Amino acid sequence: MLVQDGADVYEAITGKVPIESLRLGWLLFSPGFRASRFLLIYKRVAAVLISILGLLLSLPLLPFVALAIGLTSPGAVFYRQKRVGRAGTVFDCYKFRTMRADAEADQGPTWASDDDPRITPVGRFLRMSRLDEIPQLWNVLKGDMNIVGPRPERPEFVDWLTREIPYYYLRHTVRPGITGWAQVRYEYGSSVEASKEKLRYDLFYIKNLSPGLDFLIFFDTVKTILLGRGAK
Repeated sequence: MLVQDGADVYEAITGKVPIESLRLGWLLFSPGFRASRFLLIYKRVAAVLISILGLLLSLPLLPFVALAIGLTSPGAVFYRQKRVGRAGTVFDCYKFRTMRADAEADQGPTWASDDDPRITPVGRFLRMSRLDEIPQLWNVLKGDMNIVGPRPERPEFVDWLTREIPYYYLRHTVRPGITGWAQVRYEYGSSVEASKEKLRYDLFYIKNLSPGLDFLIFFDTVKTILLGRGAK
């Protein structure tokens, strides 16, 4: 008779790690948290090759995207923002600007919401198509990010969410990604509860780190883009 741990059953059914009843040792000694050198080298080489290919394929689009942003909204074409990466390292994340240049002048760092008035019409299209994330391929080449991994969050939100959510710091065990398990399995989150739910998916990804899972996420991301369900 096969007896399975409750956490393993929950994980197999939902694709999430139950953080409320999490045993830290069970998680930290899982294969994903002790990734082999081969796996890490594979992920890095694959990320570099895909980012180079992605930048080359997107080159013809870049002038048109830049022109659309510049003609419809005053301000810089590119947007640089501090994000938290592996081991808590802060880096500059690059994207095409999708909001007004003064979007945070009054309120400071704020999550985007449904029908956020700060998002420009061109920016909304770029977000839905995920074209706004093309510049992040440069972050991948620099080594700040991977193609697949937990979504990099802003330092202000990381400080807050680390206090509010148990084990939140564990998502920084690996490099963040342009896309990830939480991004393809859960909608955009703009609250503590949504961040907690996404953490369950992020920890599942880290625990089960593998080329096969990366390929599944990459395939689902392409499908999401083609169906027009891009991130905000």
